[in-house]
Amino acid sequence: MEERQTRAGQASYSSAGAESEGRGPERLEAFSDGVFAIAITLLVLEIRVPAADRFVSPRVLLDALGELWPSYLGYLVSFVTIGIMWANHHNLFRHVRRVDHSLLLANLFLLLGVGFVPFPTALLAASIGEPSAQVGVLVYSGTFVAIALAFNVLWYRARKGGHLLRQDTSRASIEAITRSYRYGVPGYLLSFLLALVNPTLGMVVIIALVIVYLLPRSSGA
Repeated sequence: MEERQTRAGQASYSSAGAESEGRGPERLEAFSDGVFAIAITLLVLEIRVPAADRFVSPRVLLDALGELWPSYLGYLVSFVTIGIMWANHHNLFRHVRRVDHSLLLANLFLLLGVGFVPFPTALLAASIGEPSAQVGVLVYSGTFVAIALAFNVLWYRARKGGHLLRQDTSRASIEAITRSYRYGVPGYLLSFLLALVNPTLGMVVIIALVIVYLLPRSSGA
């Protein structure tokens, strides 16, 4: 009887401890990884195989494949960008001990943008070299302005008050992640504004940002 009461007390203590700790980030990370994986996979679907009449000779087929260069460019830039976002997301949640409702909502806001990326990528590829190229670049850069903003909101919510972060998270790590997110919004906003003047300049800034974020320690890791 006494042993049974002891076990019941331990179970009650464990339940209370789990409740006070809140939900861990594991399910949120798994769901987020799925969204990143689907978004990055959907990108390749926008690279279409040439029409049947372009298979009449090797030269004609090669010409048709060469004409798809805007799709290759959009795929490459978006693939690398989504990969960088996934790495940043992974690095951020290395420091998260528990999640609450507002952090879940902030993460959903980020995933809303990530899942949308294949559409502006397809629009960009279809409009490059056309009179409507400016619209394609504006929608593309505008999407990444929103995603960069979402990353900052997510990180602000994670670090606010300090109760969601792991106790062993150092101030240096927090400052490094904050610093790495600092340039996303103004950088993509610059590309958006330049695209209003010249779409090519807007794309140059976007590609430059991709290169910068590929540099070691750019994610604050």
